[in-house]
Amino acid sequence: METTRDTKTIIVKAEGLTKQVETPDHVLTILKHASFAIAAGEAVAILGASGSGKSTLLGLLAGLDVPSAGRVWIDGADLFALSEDGRARLRGRMVGFVFQSFQLLPALTALENVMLPLELNGGADAAARARDVLRRVGLGERTGHYPRQLSGGEQQRVAVARAFVAEPKLLFADEPTGNLDSETGEHVIELLFEMNRERRTTLVLVTHDGELARRCDRRLHIAAGAITHED
Repeated sequence: METTRDTKTIIVKAEGLTKQVETPDHVLTILKHASFAIAAGEAVAILGASGSGKSTLLGLLAGLDVPSAGRVWIDGADLFALSEDGRARLRGRMVGFVFQSFQLLPALTALENVMLPLELNGGADAAARARDVLRRVGLGERTGHYPRQLSGGEQQRVAVARAFVAEPKLLFADEPTGNLDSETGEHVIELLFEMNRERRTTLVLVTHDGELARRCDRRLHIAAGAITHED
């Protein structure tokens, strides 16, 4: 297993990652030659302004999009050497997601939304595990409610519970507080960092918020599709 310079295990590695899109009159480069590594258990922020390419980078790291050039390894697996189904199996086994838009299924209750990743992966005791994690995020009394019956903050807490219920090694969060008020957003962020501390889940957080980014172990700064520096 590859290790970092301080002997920590590398869980994510990007090499020369590039994304281009053809338009009618030219080729648009959204991301160019991104290379870095993330150690298991780290909390890393991808920090940049709107339109800088940070969400595109996150999608490529997760295998939700395919790069024009470059490679990504997750836990030693060459992501784009896998088929689409293979990438989906890898994500199901070890990756969780929290998105700005929540992405809950409206026809399912909070409990059913959280159970879904376990059921898709054939996990045992799905209902009991989902109830437990919903209690941990303060929604133990809301398990039977549908997304439309929950506030924005409650919906995002359901999304956090869904991301963590399968105890993933790696969590990708894309502007997870972007649609929330400051108090509710702070609670959601505390949940993410709590899970990172307690379970040593690697957290990769896309944000434009410098204060939030400073709470992470490391920051990758991106501008105009290029990683400019890290600190």
